[in-house]
Amino acid sequence: MDGNGRWAQQRNRPRLFGHQAGARRVREIVNACPDLGIKYLTIFAFSTENWKRTQAEVSGLMMLFRRYIQKESQALLREGVRVRFIGDRDRLEAKLVRLMDELETLTAGNDRVHLTIALNYGGRDEVARATRRLAHEVAAGHIRPEDVDAETLARFLDTCVLPDPDLVIRTSGEARISNFLLWQSAYAEYEFTPVLWPDFTAEIFGEIVGRFSQRERRFGAIGH
Repeated sequence: MDGNGRWAQQRNRPRLFGHQAGARRVREIVNACPDLGIKYLTIFAFSTENWKRTQAEVSGLMMLFRRYIQKESQALLREGVRVRFIGDRDRLEAKLVRLMDELETLTAGNDRVHLTIALNYGGRDEVARATRRLAHEVAAGHIRPEDVDAETLARFLDTCVLPDPDLVIRTSGEARISNFLLWQSAYAEYEFTPVLWPDFTAEIFGEIVGRFSQRERRFGAIGH
């Protein structure tokens, strides 16, 4: 969900103003998912590299995450959205982690849309953490080294209960994946749009999903 800061700067407003607008846009996109046939949606909210931003912006984002959970939790429950968080929670403040846990528990029975929020997430960090957990299991004798394969490692990823993504969309004109779902996106289709995230409407979302539906996905095989 890239482009919040630039969207705000174009309006001579602080970057946090853009992040607030971006947070409001999330609801529209989540609500559009059922009509588009989308069961699983993952949004990249804060990366492991975003700590490099100014302390003011990071603090503002953490406050925004807390407010979003507190404000949207009942609506998400009513609308049948199940929320999960992926990423390393160890660096996050205790209050935010508590709210995350509570939202996951509150919506655990929902199945209309599965919304995954990547918070303090990085693809390389995720694989490193998964490998570390797998190594402990091997060292403890629970898994034999010769039995370790791609499926084994996938069971230790943050996304172990989720399907791999079919489509990855990046807004704001940047044409890179920026450490997002590196393992899981091996055969995902990509769309890069110049639209800044606060301007990314359900209509634009639908157009991209429509183009995706016309693609031939071969997964290494020969097409027809």
